[in-house]
Amino acid sequence: MQDFTEEQKRYLEGFAAGANIAQRATFAGTLGLSSADLPGGPERICYEAQDLQTRAGKKLCAEEQAKRKRFPLDIWDDLKAHAARNEPPKGTDVLAFKYYGLFWVAPAQDSFMSRLRFAGGIVQSYQFRGIADLSDQFGGGYVDVTTRANLQVREIEPSDTTQFLEGLYDLGIINRGAGGDNIRNITASPLAGIDPEELIDTRSLARELHYLILNRRELFGLPRKFNIAFDGGGQISALEDTNDIGFTALKHSQTGEVYFRLTLGGITGHGDFARDTGIALRPNECIETAVAIVKAFILHGDRTDRKKARLKYVLDRMGFEGFIRECEKQLGRTLNRMPLELFDPRPSVKKNAHIGVHPQRQTGLSYIGVVLPVGRLSSRQVRGIADLSDRFGSGHLRLTVWQNLIIPDIKDENVPQVVQALEQMGLTTDASSIRAGLVACTGNAGCKYANANTKKHALEVADYLEERVDLDHPINIHLTGCPHSCAQHFIGDIGLLGTKIAVGEDFVEGYHLFVGGGYGNDQSIGRELFRNVKADELGPVLERILHGYLQNRSSSEESFSAFVRRNETADLIRFFSGTEQLQEV
Repeated sequence: MQDFTEEQKRYLEGFAAGANIAQRATFAGTLGLSSADLPGGPERICYEAQDLQTRAGKKLCAEEQAKRKRFPLDIWDDLKAHAARNEPPKGTDVLAFKYYGLFWVAPAQDSFMSRLRFAGGIVQSYQFRGIADLSDQFGGGYVDVTTRANLQVREIEPSDTTQFLEGLYDLGIINRGAGGDNIRNITASPLAGIDPEELIDTRSLARELHYLILNRRELFGLPRKFNIAFDGGGQISALEDTNDIGFTALKHSQTGEVYFRLTLGGITGHGDFARDTGIALRPNECIETAVAIVKAFILHGDRTDRKKARLKYVLDRMGFEGFIRECEKQLGRTLNRMPLELFDPRPSVKKNAHIGVHPQRQTGLSYIGVVLPVGRLSSRQVRGIADLSDRFGSGHLRLTVWQNLIIPDIKDENVPQVVQALEQMGLTTDASSIRAGLVACTGNAGCKYANANTKKHALEVADYLEERVDLDHPINIHLTGCPHSCAQHFIGDIGLLGTKIAVGEDFVEGYHLFVGGGYGNDQSIGRELFRNVKADELGPVLERILHGYLQNRSSSEESFSAFVRRNETADLIRFFSGTEQLQEV
C-alpha cells in the first residue's frame, strides 16, 4: 500500500492516541482481504479511502461494504444473468445496476428506467432517432428530458436490459456512471458556440471531461453522486451554482481575458448553492482541477453515513480552505486566487431564451427552442425532431436543464417551415410565461420516492392558470415529488414539494409551497410559505398568489422574485391568502 499523505496521517493521529491501531481489525480483514491485498489498479484510492475510516473505528455503510466486495463496474456478467432470468436486482445490487444507468423503480413501475449520458447535453440526430427505436422495442415508447439536460427511457423489462444497453453502445452512447455514486453527466451552456452573447464556448471542456471520466476507473469510486457544470456566460444559465463543482465564465475587467470562477458545494435540495472559492482558472486548467477536486472528495467523503456523504458536508467539516489545500496536494500546485472585484459581472440571463425562435451568432441562422410538456416526447415526436434537424439544421440537438430541447442552425428562411412541422407533431415553440418555466420531476407515476404525481399536476396547473392569469413576466414553477428535489423546488419562483396529507383515515397528494427562489444573479433559496396544499386545490392557490403579485407589485417592471424578496413573509401571506384554508408555516 502506498504511504499516506501528511494530511491523511494527521487525520489518523487523533484516533491513534491510546490505542494500538495495528491490532484493530479493519473491514478488509473481515472479508479476508488485507490492506496489502487491495487491488492495485486505479480504483485502489477508493479502497484506501475506506481504510482511512475503518481504521478510525468507523463502520462502512452497506453500500460501501458492497463496493468493497466487488467494484460496481465489474457486474456485466451479473447484468446478463439477471436478464436471462428476467429478474430485477435486490439489496445493494440495486446500487450496482445504477452504475450502468439502470434504475429499478418498483413499486412505481415494475421495470427499469435507464438514464443516458451526453457531454453538455448535445445529442446527434441519429442518436436521438435510435433512442426512439430502442424505446419502442424495449421501453414505453416515449423519452423524458431531465433537469440535467439528459434523457431517460422507461418501462424496460429485466429481460431486456443488456440488449437495451448494447443498443445504446451501438449508437455511441456510453452511459456508465449515469447513476449511483458517480460523476453524473457533465452539463454546460446549451447555446455553446451559437450564443451571440457568450463569453466562451464550453463544448470542448464538457466533451473532454465527459470522456476522461468514462475512461478513468478511479473516478467511479465516489462516496455519493457528484455534479459538474460549465457556464459560458451566455443567454441561458447552466445552473452551475447548483452543482458540486461550478465553472462560471467571467471576463477580467482590465485584460479582457476570460477565466472560470470556481464554485463548490452546490446542493439546493439541502438548501445550499455552490460558493465562490476565490479561485480563477484559465480554461486549460479546468479539467485537471476538476479531477483533483474529485480525488479529494474520494479521500475525504463520508463512507459511513450516506446522508452526509455529499461534498457539501466535506466542506462543512474541513472548511473551504482546508479542502482546497487537499485539492492542491492532489493537483501538485497552488491554485490562483483572484478577487471577484477584478471581473465584470456575468451578462444577464434571459429567462425564456430556451423557448422560441432566436438569432444565433452566425449570420442568417436561428435556433428554435421547442416546448416539451413536462419534458416528455413520444417516439414519433423524437423521430420527427431528428428528421427536422437533419433536413434543416446541422444534425444535432441541444438538451436543456429546463426539460426542453433546442434545434440549432436553422436558416432564417426555413424557420416558418420547421415551426409548422413541429406544430403538426403536437409541439410548439411558443409558450405562456407560465408553461415556459414549468419544471416537474418524474413523480410517483415513475419514482418510488415521490409523494405526488408531479407531471400530471404540473400540466393541470398550467391549463388552469393560463385561462385565468395574464402574466407579463416569465415565472418558474418547479414541482418535485420528494426531498431529493430532482426538480430543484428551492430555486423556482414558486417551488412545490410533494407530500401526503391526512384526510380522515386516508391520505391525499399535496404540496408544501415555497416562493422566491432564484439562480445566478438572482440566487436565492425559496421561503416556505404554505404547507399541505392539496393537489386539487393547487390551481386556485397559485392563481391567488399570481394575482396577489400583480395587484401589489411596485410597478409593471417588478418581477415575481423581486416582489417576494421585497416583502416580509407575513405580508406575502396576507397578499396571497384567499378563501382556501391554507396552513401557514
